[in-house]
Amino acid sequence: MATLLKYYKASLIFTLICFALAAWYGWETTGTIAGTASLLWIVVVLSILEVSLSFDNAVVNATVLRDMDPVWQQRFLTWGIAIAVFGMRIVFPIAIVAIAANIGPMEAITLSLNNPEEYERIVSGAHLGIAGFGGAFLAMVGLTFFFDSDKDVHWIAALERVLNKFSAVPAIEIAVVLGALYGISTMLPLDDAHTFLVSGVLGLLTYIGVHALGAIIEARETRKKAAGEMVRSGLGGFLYLEVLDASFSFDGVIGAFALSNNMIVIALGLAVGAMFVRSITIHLVKTGTLNQYRYLEHGAFWAIIVLAGIMLTSAIWHIPETITGLLGATLIGISFWWSVRYKRKHGEEPETLEA
Repeated sequence: MATLLKYYKASLIFTLICFALAAWYGWETTGTIAGTASLLWIVVVLSILEVSLSFDNAVVNATVLRDMDPVWQQRFLTWGIAIAVFGMRIVFPIAIVAIAANIGPMEAITLSLNNPEEYERIVSGAHLGIAGFGGAFLAMVGLTFFFDSDKDVHWIAALERVLNKFSAVPAIEIAVVLGALYGISTMLPLDDAHTFLVSGVLGLLTYIGVHALGAIIEARETRKKAAGEMVRSGLGGFLYLEVLDASFSFDGVIGAFALSNNMIVIALGLAVGAMFVRSITIHLVKTGTLNQYRYLEHGAFWAIIVLAGIMLTSAIWHIPETITGLLGATLIGISFWWSVRYKRKHGEEPETLEA
């Protein structure tokens, strides 16, 4: 218990602070116990929602982080939390409003505090572009994992082996994402289709650009070291993780408006969730959990593909965030259980889930 607590101590303290701030803010704004309790409950629900939506984020973060240089690992876990909490949960929605309404940042903050209904309307109105960008980026993350010719461990074997066979086709994952973007755009009005396509292509280009930067840095480091396996480390890996974390955050930020349009309430709730995602990431890396449970990565990447599909199709149909979180948690839970089964059997060849 003590060992487990050391990974989550900071998150628990941060949670208590945020809940205390929420209680104080609720009392200052409502002046009643009922109003304070209602506001505090929304913060609690938002925290749980963020953790459920982002658990797969923690697993994928850990897969990248375990191969990074220790110095950059620490930078991601310190600088990264500041970017995740303050950048995505506070600055990002304000930036959307400032750009969409063509107003300054301070005016956007004033709008969020004095006219939360209009603030919510503007942020929600940017959903189409966010869905295209975030969906395309996450789809590339998930598909790249399965379209890998070096991948020799398969969980959902019947499906993953088929994907593995197509990995020899150059840029197959890019073709799949572009095809999905175009297909969905044909079901949208012309102006919306243009916004969706442009955003999706930008998400795809961002993925390619971050990986290109990472490859350049890796090549330089490899030449300097003249030995060792190439790993995603340094600035390239850090940038990749930050963009990945941002893409995971989109649906949580937008979905939060289903519960509240108060910027302070949303920031407090999502910040708690973001801290726990970091703690889970540290726990997975330090304990080597991903190495112990061989199918856990597979479950996380399938959850990413599901999330990407939901984000892309949300341009047409609204899917409740609760369903998104449950689907991701279910896939990861099943992959964990299947990993435990494999460990118990200690077979030489990995057991696979036949689809």
